[in-house]
This record gives sequence, C-alpha cells and structure tokens, in this order.
Amino acid sequence: MIDYIKGEITELTPTNVVLETAGVGYFIHITLPTFTILGEQKSAKLFVFESIREDAHVLYGFLTQSERQLFLLLISVSGIGANTARVIMSSYTALEIQEMIASGNVVALNAIKGIGIKTAQRIIVDLKDKIVKGVGGADFASTISSAQSEHKEEAISALVMLGYNAAASLKTVDRILNEQPSLKVEQLIKLALKMM
Repeated sequence: MIDYIKGEITELTPTNVVLETAGVGYFIHITLPTFTILGEQKSAKLFVFESIREDAHVLYGFLTQSERQLFLLLISVSGIGANTARVIMSSYTALEIQEMIASGNVVALNAIKGIGIKTAQRIIVDLKDKIVKGVGGADFASTISSAQSEHKEEAISALVMLGYNAAASLKTVDRILNEQPSLKVEQLIKLALKMM
C-alpha cells in the first residue's frame, strides 16, 4: 500500500497530476481544490488512495491525510464511487463537506452535480456520527457554530451598513443559515439582499 508520493510535478490538469519520483511518473487523480494549490508549485507530496480493480489500477491524491480520510468515508457510502466522491470534493472544500454532513444539510449536498436527494440523505445518515466523532466530537460542532456565528455577524453588519434594519437583517440571515449553514459570508449577504 502506497501512503504518499513526493516528487516533481511534470504534468498538471484540473483532474490529474503526474508526479515524477526516482524516474517514475505516477498518474494521480486529484480534486479541483488540490489542482488550484498545486498550480503554484513545482513539486508536491500527495497522500494516496490506491483503487485496484480487475481492469485498472488507479491512484487518487490528496494534500492532507484528513482529506484522504474524508474521501474514504464518502466511498464507504453505498452508491458513491471514487469518481462521485471526487466530484463532491471538487465542489466544496473538505471542511465545508464535513460541515454539511455534520449539520445535516441535504440541500447543499443535493446541489452537487450527480447527487440526488436520496444519495444526499444516505451520505448524512451514514457519515454524520463518524464525521462529528472523527473530527473531534464536540470540538467540531463548536467550530461549526463559531464559524457560523462569525459569518452571521459579518453579514448582519454589512446589511446594516447598506441601510437595512438590524432586526430584519438578523431574521433574514437566520432563515438562510437554517437552510444552508455552510454558506460563505459573500453568498450569505447576496442571498439576504435578494430576500429583503
């Protein structure tokens, strides 16, 4: 079992990278966030998952062990293959995906291309406990809520600076966060402006 591959980047596309080490080029499938980070580097160290099937020997690469662990959790869900897991991890950051699962955000998961409502629900049912416990239990839940409250405060103060009523802003932002808890501040403000 290969744990990681460290080498020179000889080829890079949004879906894969070739890492050359000791004269051997390894073709490794990657996610979009990984591609973005690797674009600024000449060499890299990727943690690897080997998928060995009858017809193929495929490598998937991740920047951190926790990303690889999330990928392994996703492919453990019935109906989620390696390519679907890669699409999920290309749509959001690993932390955002963990937040969606931990908070039971079916809407955000369902918004990912190729993920239906039933699959989104299955991901949450199968992985919610593992994500919350695996990432530090109560610490992870408090990290989510503190990030949310920070986003909430920023969004409300931005709306108030734009001339909206503070109470109305609070109500609108709360409603949005209840439905989509993992939104970034900018997205939160844009949605709130449409609703006010």
